Amino acid sequence: MGVTTMQDKAMAKDRSAPIVIAHRGASGLRPEHTIASYTLAIAQGADFIEPDLVLTRDNVFVARHENDITGTTDVAAHPEFVDRKRTKVIDGESHSGWFTEDFTLAELKTLRAKERLPQLRPDNAKFDGQFEVPTLAEIIALAKAQSKTSGRTIGIYPETKHPSYFASIGLPMEEKLAAELKAAGWSSADAPVFIQSFEVDNLKRLHKLTGIRLIQLMEAAGGPVDKAVASYAEMATPAGLKAVAAYAYGIGPSKAMIRNGDAAPSSLIADAHRAGLRVHPWTFRAENFFLPPSLKDGVNPVTHGRLSDEIAVYIKDGVDGFFTDFPQIGAETRDASKHPRQP
Repeated sequence: MGVTTMQDKAMAKDRSAPIVIAHRGASGLRPEHTIASYTLAIAQGADFIEPDLVLTRDNVFVARHENDITGTTDVAAHPEFVDRKRTKVIDGESHSGWFTEDFTLAELKTLRAKERLPQLRPDNAKFDGQFEVPTLAEIIALAKAQSKTSGRTIGIYPETKHPSYFASIGLPMEEKLAAELKAAGWSSADAPVFIQSFEVDNLKRLHKLTGIRLIQLMEAAGGPVDKAVASYAEMATPAGLKAVAAYAYGIGPSKAMIRNGDAAPSSLIADAHRAGLRVHPWTFRAENFFLPPSLKDGVNPVTHGRLSDEIAVYIKDGVDGFFTDFPQIGAETRDASKHPRQP
Protein backbone atom coordinates (compact mmCIF):
# COMPACT_ATOMS: atom_id res chain seq x y z
CA MET A 1 0.00 0.00 0.00
CA GLY A 2 1.45 3.36 -1.00
CA VAL A 3 1.82 6.36 1.27
CA THR A 4 -0.82 8.32 -0.66
CA THR A 5 -3.39 5.54 -0.26
CA MET A 6 -2.67 5.30 3.47
CA GLN A 7 -3.00 9.05 3.85
CA ASP A 8 -6.28 9.04 1.96
CA LYS A 9 -7.61 6.31 4.28
CA ALA A 10 -6.43 8.23 7.33
CA MET A 11 -8.18 11.35 6.03
CA ALA A 12 -11.42 9.49 5.46
CA LYS A 13 -11.29 7.95 8.94
CA ASP A 14 -10.83 11.25 10.77
CA ARG A 15 -13.65 13.20 9.12
CA SER A 16 -16.36 12.12 11.54
CA ALA A 17 -15.65 14.67 14.31
CA PRO A 18 -12.84 17.09 15.17
CA ILE A 19 -9.94 15.64 17.14
CA VAL A 20 -9.10 17.06 20.55
CA ILE A 21 -5.37 17.75 20.94
CA ALA A 22 -4.23 18.23 24.52
CA HIS A 23 -1.84 21.16 24.24
CA ARG A 24 1.17 20.18 26.37
CA GLY A 25 -1.26 17.86 28.16
CA ALA A 26 -4.00 19.25 30.38
CA SER A 27 -1.79 22.28 30.81
CA GLY A 28 -4.59 24.45 32.15
CA LEU A 29 -4.71 22.18 35.19
CA ARG A 30 -1.19 20.79 35.68
CA PRO A 31 2.31 22.05 34.87
CA GLU A 32 2.79 21.56 31.13
CA HIS A 33 4.78 18.76 29.54
CA THR A 34 4.65 16.41 32.52
CA ILE A 35 3.42 12.84 32.69
CA ALA A 36 0.79 14.07 35.16
CA SER A 37 -0.45 16.63 32.64
CA TYR A 38 -0.60 14.09 29.80
CA THR A 39 -2.29 11.45 31.97
CA LEU A 40 -4.99 13.87 33.11
CA ALA A 41 -5.57 14.95 29.51
CA ILE A 42 -6.16 11.36 28.45
CA ALA A 43 -8.57 10.82 31.35
CA GLN A 44 -10.46 13.92 30.25
CA GLY A 45 -11.00 12.62 26.73
CA ALA A 46 -8.12 13.93 24.63
CA ASP A 47 -7.50 12.08 21.38
CA PHE A 48 -3.87 13.23 21.14
CA ILE A 49 -1.31 14.48 23.65
CA GLU A 50 1.18 17.07 22.46
CA PRO A 51 4.85 17.11 23.48
CA ASP A 52 7.15 19.89 22.33
CA LEU A 53 10.47 18.16 21.61
CA VAL A 54 13.96 19.46 22.36
CA LEU A 55 17.25 17.58 22.70
CA THR A 56 19.66 16.94 25.55
CA ARG A 57 23.44 17.10 25.30
CA ASP A 58 23.48 13.31 24.93
CA ASN A 59 20.93 13.50 22.09
CA VAL A 60 17.73 12.37 23.83
CA PHE A 61 14.33 13.89 23.05
CA VAL A 62 12.62 15.45 26.06
CA ALA A 63 9.40 17.44 26.32
CA ARG A 64 9.78 21.14 27.15
CA HIS A 65 8.08 24.20 25.70
CA GLU A 66 11.53 25.55 24.84
CA ASN A 67 15.12 24.40 25.14
CA ASP A 68 15.41 27.31 27.60
CA ILE A 69 14.20 25.60 30.79
CA THR A 70 14.61 28.58 33.13
CA GLY A 71 10.87 29.17 33.43
CA THR A 72 9.63 25.59 33.36
CA THR A 73 11.96 23.84 35.83
CA ASP A 74 13.64 24.54 39.17
CA VAL A 75 17.10 24.59 37.55
CA ALA A 76 17.90 28.04 38.99
CA ALA A 77 17.60 26.57 42.50
CA HIS A 78 20.29 23.93 41.83
CA PRO A 79 23.69 25.31 42.92
CA GLU A 80 25.47 22.50 41.07
CA PHE A 81 24.23 23.98 37.78
CA VAL A 82 24.83 27.67 38.43
CA ASP A 83 27.77 27.67 35.98
CA ARG A 84 25.57 26.29 33.17
CA LYS A 85 23.73 29.59 32.75
CA ARG A 86 24.29 30.97 29.25
CA THR A 87 23.18 33.70 26.87
CA LYS A 88 22.38 32.35 23.41
CA VAL A 89 20.83 33.58 20.19
CA ILE A 90 18.12 31.16 19.10
CA ASP A 91 16.07 31.82 15.98
CA GLY A 92 17.39 35.38 15.97
CA GLU A 93 16.42 36.19 19.57
CA SER A 94 18.72 36.47 22.59
CA HIS A 95 17.90 34.26 25.59
CA SER A 96 19.65 34.07 28.96
CA GLY A 97 19.15 31.01 31.12
CA TRP A 98 19.69 27.28 31.18
CA PHE A 99 19.26 25.12 28.06
CA THR A 100 18.54 21.42 27.57
CA GLU A 101 21.43 20.95 25.14
CA ASP A 102 23.85 21.77 27.97
CA PHE A 103 22.55 18.94 30.18
CA THR A 104 22.62 15.18 29.94
CA LEU A 105 19.36 13.33 30.42
CA ALA A 106 20.55 12.10 33.82
CA GLU A 107 21.16 15.70 34.89
CA LEU A 108 17.77 16.86 33.62
CA LYS A 109 16.11 14.07 35.58
CA THR A 110 17.36 15.69 38.80
CA LEU A 111 15.25 18.77 38.01
CA ARG A 112 11.55 19.20 38.66
CA ALA A 113 8.93 20.95 36.56
CA LYS A 114 7.18 24.14 37.55
CA GLU A 115 4.25 26.13 36.19
CA ARG A 116 5.22 28.45 33.31
CA LEU A 117 2.30 30.88 33.83
CA PRO A 118 1.92 31.09 37.63
CA GLN A 119 0.21 34.49 37.57
CA LEU A 120 -2.55 33.17 35.31
CA ARG A 121 -2.59 29.64 36.73
CA PRO A 122 -1.80 29.84 40.46
CA ASP A 123 -3.47 26.50 41.16
CA ASN A 124 -0.98 24.81 38.82
CA ALA A 125 1.91 26.30 40.77
CA LYS A 126 0.83 24.20 43.74
CA PHE A 127 2.26 21.22 41.84
CA ASP A 128 5.69 22.83 41.39
CA GLY A 129 8.54 20.49 42.30
CA GLN A 130 6.55 17.26 41.97
CA PHE A 131 7.15 16.10 38.40
CA GLU A 132 10.15 15.13 36.25
CA VAL A 133 10.98 16.25 32.73
CA PRO A 134 9.69 13.37 30.56
CA THR A 135 11.39 11.82 27.57
CA LEU A 136 9.69 11.11 24.25
CA ALA A 137 10.12 7.41 24.99
CA GLU A 138 8.20 7.80 28.25
CA ILE A 139 5.41 9.69 26.49
CA ILE A 140 5.13 7.01 23.81
CA ALA A 141 4.96 4.35 26.53
CA LEU A 142 2.22 6.30 28.31
CA ALA A 143 0.13 6.67 25.15
CA LYS A 144 0.42 2.97 24.38
CA ALA A 145 -0.37 1.90 27.94
CA GLN A 146 -3.36 4.25 28.15
CA SER A 147 -4.62 3.04 24.77
CA LYS A 148 -4.58 -0.50 26.09
CA THR A 149 -6.31 0.25 29.38
CA SER A 150 -8.86 2.74 28.03
CA GLY A 151 -9.85 0.75 24.96
CA ARG A 152 -9.42 3.76 22.67
CA THR A 153 -6.42 4.87 20.66
CA ILE A 154 -4.43 7.68 22.25
CA GLY A 155 -2.15 9.40 19.78
CA ILE A 156 0.83 11.71 20.14
CA TYR A 157 1.32 15.01 18.34
CA PRO A 158 4.98 16.04 18.75
CA GLU A 159 6.36 19.40 17.69
CA THR A 160 9.98 19.80 16.64
CA LYS A 161 11.18 22.92 18.46
CA HIS A 162 13.92 25.01 16.86
CA PRO A 163 15.08 22.27 14.44
CA SER A 164 17.39 24.62 12.49
CA TYR A 165 19.05 25.76 15.70
CA PHE A 166 19.58 22.20 16.93
CA ALA A 167 21.01 21.20 13.55
CA SER A 168 23.43 24.14 13.79
CA ILE A 169 24.87 22.75 17.04
CA GLY A 170 25.23 19.22 15.70
CA LEU A 171 21.93 17.81 16.93
CA PRO A 172 19.70 17.38 13.86
CA MET A 173 16.23 16.12 14.69
CA GLU A 174 14.69 14.57 11.61
CA GLU A 175 16.37 11.17 11.24
CA LYS A 176 16.40 10.62 14.98
CA LEU A 177 12.69 11.39 15.35
CA ALA A 178 11.66 9.27 12.38
CA ALA A 179 13.74 6.37 13.71
CA GLU A 180 12.36 6.60 17.25
CA LEU A 181 8.79 6.66 15.99
CA LYS A 182 9.50 3.77 13.63
CA ALA A 183 10.91 1.76 16.54
CA ALA A 184 7.57 2.35 18.28
CA GLY A 185 5.80 0.87 15.26
CA TRP A 186 4.78 4.20 13.76
CA SER A 187 5.95 5.08 10.27
CA SER A 188 2.87 5.38 8.07
CA ALA A 189 -0.05 7.76 7.62
CA ASP A 190 -2.38 5.51 9.59
CA ALA A 191 -0.22 5.74 12.72
CA PRO A 192 -1.80 7.65 15.65
CA VAL A 193 0.80 10.39 15.22
CA PHE A 194 1.12 13.86 13.74
CA ILE A 195 4.44 15.72 13.56
CA GLN A 196 4.22 19.51 13.54
CA SER A 197 6.69 22.31 12.97
CA PHE A 198 6.76 26.06 12.36
CA GLU A 199 9.67 25.47 9.99
CA VAL A 200 9.28 24.25 6.42
CA ASP A 201 12.48 22.46 5.42
CA ASN A 202 12.30 20.44 8.64
CA LEU A 203 8.94 19.04 7.52
CA LYS A 204 10.15 18.49 3.96
CA ARG A 205 13.05 16.40 5.28
CA LEU A 206 10.67 14.42 7.47
CA HIS A 207 8.40 13.89 4.46
CA LYS A 208 11.25 11.97 2.81
CA LEU A 209 11.94 9.89 5.93
CA THR A 210 8.51 8.84 7.15
CA GLY A 211 4.91 8.39 6.05
CA ILE A 212 3.61 9.88 9.31
CA ARG A 213 1.22 12.79 8.78
CA LEU A 214 2.86 16.21 8.96
CA ILE A 215 1.33 19.52 10.05
CA GLN A 216 2.64 22.90 8.97
CA LEU A 217 2.25 25.34 11.85
CA MET A 218 1.53 29.00 11.11
CA GLU A 219 1.62 32.21 13.10
CA ALA A 220 -0.65 35.18 12.51
CA ALA A 221 2.45 37.30 11.81
CA GLY A 222 6.03 36.75 10.68
CA GLY A 223 7.39 33.75 8.84
CA PRO A 224 9.35 30.54 9.33
CA VAL A 225 12.83 31.07 10.73
CA ASP A 226 14.36 28.84 8.08
CA LYS A 227 13.28 31.45 5.48
CA ALA A 228 11.94 28.72 3.20
CA VAL A 229 8.86 30.90 2.66
CA ALA A 230 8.75 34.68 3.01
CA SER A 231 5.84 34.77 5.46
CA TYR A 232 3.05 32.74 6.99
CA ALA A 233 0.60 35.11 5.28
CA GLU A 234 2.01 34.00 1.93
CA MET A 235 1.78 30.38 3.04
CA ALA A 236 -1.91 30.87 3.89
CA THR A 237 -2.91 31.98 0.38
CA PRO A 238 -4.52 29.44 -1.96
CA ALA A 239 -1.24 29.12 -3.87
CA GLY A 240 0.74 28.82 -0.66
CA LEU A 241 -1.58 26.15 0.70
CA LYS A 242 -1.24 24.17 -2.50
CA ALA A 243 2.53 24.19 -1.98
CA VAL A 244 2.12 23.06 1.64
CA ALA A 245 -0.07 20.17 0.49
CA ALA A 246 2.89 18.75 -1.44
CA TYR A 247 4.57 17.72 1.83
CA ALA A 248 2.02 18.11 4.65
CA TYR A 249 -1.28 16.55 5.64
CA GLY A 250 -2.62 19.70 7.23
CA ILE A 251 -1.98 23.08 8.78
CA GLY A 252 -1.93 24.25 12.38
CA PRO A 253 -2.72 27.96 12.20
CA SER A 254 -3.05 30.38 15.07
CA LYS A 255 -6.78 30.61 15.77
CA ALA A 256 -6.48 34.35 15.00
CA MET A 257 -5.81 33.43 11.37
CA ILE A 258 -9.34 32.00 11.23
CA ARG A 259 -11.13 34.46 13.50
CA ASN A 260 -9.46 37.57 14.85
CA GLY A 261 -11.29 37.86 18.17
CA ASP A 262 -14.96 38.52 17.49
CA ALA A 263 -14.42 39.33 13.81
CA ALA A 264 -16.02 37.33 11.00
CA PRO A 265 -14.05 34.25 9.89
CA SER A 266 -11.47 34.35 7.14
CA SER A 267 -11.53 31.96 4.20
CA LEU A 268 -8.57 29.93 5.54
CA ILE A 269 -10.52 26.79 6.45
CA ALA A 270 -12.26 26.63 3.08
CA ASP A 271 -9.07 27.43 1.19
CA ALA A 272 -7.14 24.74 3.08
CA HIS A 273 -9.84 22.15 2.49
CA ARG A 274 -9.82 22.96 -1.23
CA ALA A 275 -6.08 22.27 -1.20
CA GLY A 276 -6.72 18.90 0.47
CA LEU A 277 -5.38 19.99 3.86
CA ARG A 278 -6.82 19.41 7.33
CA VAL A 279 -7.00 22.37 9.74
CA HIS A 280 -5.99 22.13 13.44
CA PRO A 281 -5.91 25.65 15.00
CA TRP A 282 -4.23 26.58 18.27
CA THR A 283 -4.65 27.33 21.18
CA PHE A 284 -7.99 27.33 23.03
CA ARG A 285 -7.65 28.44 26.65
CA ALA A 286 -10.26 29.18 29.30
CA GLU A 287 -8.79 32.22 31.01
CA ASN A 288 -10.25 35.65 30.16
CA PHE A 289 -6.73 36.72 29.19
CA PHE A 290 -6.91 34.50 26.10
CA LEU A 291 -10.58 34.89 25.12
CA PRO A 292 -12.23 37.39 22.75
CA PRO A 293 -14.14 40.22 24.47
CA SER A 294 -17.58 38.71 23.92
CA LEU A 295 -16.65 35.53 25.79
CA LYS A 296 -14.90 36.99 28.84
CA ASP A 297 -16.43 36.68 32.31
CA GLY A 298 -15.71 39.99 34.01
CA VAL A 299 -12.36 41.74 33.86
CA ASN A 300 -10.06 39.52 35.94
CA PRO A 301 -7.62 37.94 33.44
CA VAL A 302 -7.41 34.76 35.57
CA THR A 303 -11.17 34.11 35.63
CA HIS A 304 -12.42 31.43 33.25
CA GLY A 305 -14.75 32.66 30.53
CA ARG A 306 -16.87 30.82 27.97
CA LEU A 307 -14.25 28.58 26.32
CA SER A 308 -16.86 26.04 25.25
CA ASP A 309 -18.67 28.71 23.25
CA GLU A 310 -15.45 29.69 21.50
CA ILE A 311 -14.60 26.10 20.57
CA ALA A 312 -18.16 25.51 19.33
CA VAL A 313 -17.86 28.43 16.91
CA TYR A 314 -14.67 27.01 15.36
CA ILE A 315 -16.21 23.54 15.11
CA LYS A 316 -19.15 25.08 13.26
CA ASP A 317 -16.65 26.85 11.01
CA GLY A 318 -15.34 23.42 9.98
CA VAL A 319 -12.05 22.80 11.78
CA ASP A 320 -10.76 19.23 11.73
CA GLY A 321 -9.24 19.36 15.20
CA PHE A 322 -8.02 21.88 17.74
CA PHE A 323 -5.36 22.38 20.40
CA THR A 324 -6.61 23.16 23.89
CA ASP A 325 -5.14 23.47 27.38
CA PHE A 326 -8.48 22.21 28.74
CA PRO A 327 -9.17 18.89 26.99
CA GLN A 328 -12.26 18.04 29.03
CA ILE A 329 -14.01 21.20 27.87
CA GLY A 330 -12.79 20.49 24.35
CA ALA A 331 -14.03 16.89 24.33
CA GLU A 332 -17.39 17.77 25.86
CA THR A 333 -17.93 20.60 23.38
CA ARG A 334 -16.90 18.44 20.44
CA ASP A 335 -19.17 15.59 21.56
CA ALA A 336 -22.12 17.93 21.95
CA SER A 337 -21.54 19.54 18.56
CA LYS A 338 -24.01 19.02 15.73
CA HIS A 339 -21.46 20.25 13.22
CA PRO A 340 -19.08 17.48 12.11
CA ARG A 341 -16.03 18.35 10.05
CA GLN A 342 -16.28 19.12 6.39
CA PRO A 343 -15.21 16.40 3.91
